[in-house]
Amino acid sequence: MGDKYLTLSELNLEGQLLGFVGGEPGKYKYLELAVPSGNVEIKLPKELRRSLSSSLVPGQQIRVCGHSKVDSRTSKIKIKAYRVTPIDVCPIQNLPLQPKAKIMVCQKGGCLKRGGKGFLSELEKTLGDRGLLDKVTIEHTSCQKCCSSAPNCVLEVGKKKYKNIHPEAIASLLESHLTE
Repeated sequence: MGDKYLTLSELNLEGQLLGFVGGEPGKYKYLELAVPSGNVEIKLPKELRRSLSSSLVPGQQIRVCGHSKVDSRTSKIKIKAYRVTPIDVCPIQNLPLQPKAKIMVCQKGGCLKRGGKGFLSELEKTLGDRGLLDKVTIEHTSCQKCCSSAPNCVLEVGKKKYKNIHPEAIASLLESHLTE
């Protein structure tokens, strides 16, 4: 069968601690972090829970090192921390703008016949609902030479490429990438 979660990548996030959630004081399971693209919930390993909830305060700037995983059934992305450290100044305002992500959707005969137009509409709606349309470029392409798996699309984020994934998974991957 296989693992329910597929590891996507290691990540480092910097932002403002909004607070701890899930559980009783000293045993909180998650911390909520404000980053430029929104708020992110990050799971804390058991060995960090007690020390972090007593040493960090909401509003403090922190750096989180962790791993992102995607649930293969629901396409939801989960982030689990392995290190959380306070930082003095949040350099987020000085970061260069991230390059736009690109989604290349095949709009040739085979893909259009197999749902390409509906896929494109669903993709645009999903990205619009999540406020991601302005952070991505959608490009109509000619045949991608994978007609058997139509409709075809490729998500290009940074140096990574993801092929033939559902619009919800694309939106989740984009949210994850934009918070890195």
